[in-house]
Amino acid sequence: MATAGGPPGIATFSLEGRAAPALYLIGWVGSVLGVGIIAVAVLAAGSVAAAWLFLIGLTVLGFALLAAGGSQAIERGRRPDLAYTGPSPVLAFLAVFALTLVLFVLILAPLSAVGLDARSPLATTVSLLITAVVYVGVVRLLVIGPGALTWADMGLRVQLPRAVVDLLIGALLALPVLTVTLILGALLSRFVEPAPSPLPAPGDAAGLAANLASAAVIAPISEELFFRGFATTAWARAIGVWPAIMRGALFFAVAHVVAQLDASFATGVQRALFSFVALLPVGITLGWLYLARRSLYASIGLHAAFNAIQVILLFTLGAATGS
Repeated sequence: MATAGGPPGIATFSLEGRAAPALYLIGWVGSVLGVGIIAVAVLAAGSVAAAWLFLIGLTVLGFALLAAGGSQAIERGRRPDLAYTGPSPVLAFLAVFALTLVLFVLILAPLSAVGLDARSPLATTVSLLITAVVYVGVVRLLVIGPGALTWADMGLRVQLPRAVVDLLIGALLALPVLTVTLILGALLSRFVEPAPSPLPAPGDAAGLAANLASAAVIAPISEELFFRGFATTAWARAIGVWPAIMRGALFFAVAHVVAQLDASFATGVQRALFSFVALLPVGITLGWLYLARRSLYASIGLHAAFNAIQVILLFTLGAATGS
């Protein structure tokens, strides 16, 4: 809908009064075209043409969503009455999701062809590196570029001594948060099927090192930048601190649920529900800690330690049972 005294919102198809009509048009037309191509690919599933159509559709959709996010940021930048003038975090995430899938195909498929096991810890590390690059790139392009937020606004411009303290504070909170998560998981497992670990079994020390790099370094840094530094900061400005923390936690959980939808429908739904509920305690704590300390290093420390403890525990249990 149009806003009083301002240009029409992004959901209203109109070029009149827009600061970047070309970007807006590309966003709208490209999104419709991309979804249409993907739909055709789904209907033609099983053929070589379908695979190419799906890749083309995702590529068109990804760049269209980037254009839509850029248009939204430019339009909101003209509104001095807004506390946050950047793109919607949900729109930015959809762009990340589409572009990441495209890069997975373009990068991992050739690597698989030359011998990389797609189910290995190394492949997971490469996948997370790709995702991290897209997260950072989208934030840089759509949020930092238009001036909606700065790196300092996202808690990155912290002096080294303070950053180290914040990392340690976050790490110290990992064990109690993990304890709550494990108790909640044990209760949930009585009613729904637990979600499997998103990381492959390491098997040896090299696999363990790759899993630790994935779970305790790459994922925490990139995800905290996007979900706390960007999304939670944006929502805190727009709707207040506690609503932003809760919305950020829900957003974080939903984003991780997508990975659980690869089994049969019934099993996938149960795993998705388990993953969603189990992630809420850590998601809420990450948001609260980030805003309380005004430092991304604090939430990175908690996220990294939370993941690292689980990776080490699973490896130890696997070694003890011989699995």
